[in-house]
Amino acid sequence: MLKKIPEEMKRLSIGDLVQVEWTDASIGKSLSAGMNVDVPVVSWGLYLGLLGQKSKHIILVQNNFRYCDGLCDLDYTAIPLTWSTKVDVIVKSHINPSEAQTLLNSFLMGGRRSLQNRTKQEHVSNHHDRLG
Repeated sequence: MLKKIPEEMKRLSIGDLVQVEWTDASIGKSLSAGMNVDVPVVSWGLYLGLLGQKSKHIILVQNNFRYCDGLCDLDYTAIPLTWSTKVDVIVKSHINPSEAQTLLNSFLMGGRRSLQNRTKQEHVSNHHDRLG
């Protein structure tokens, strides 16, 4: 099955709504070892791309919180490509290419943006404390 994934991945475009079947890691007790090490998972979301430096991950966006100036906060799942067993396109080009690119940009700059916000929050006083 794993041999099919690269061919399936070639059909995907950023912004496609997809379903990915994959096998998650598992933990357990030695008494149950061997019974069900493979944990099947099915995830749905907007395909953002295949990213990762050490190993490639399928990036799926499940929730998009839109803020001002085109900034978004995303809930996403990063699925290791080697853990994938099947990828299906549910809706091709579910969102337009420019919106998909905005989501990708928000994802790529996510860590930098949240670090800047944390720094700003340290300097903001909480006026709600005075209400009590």
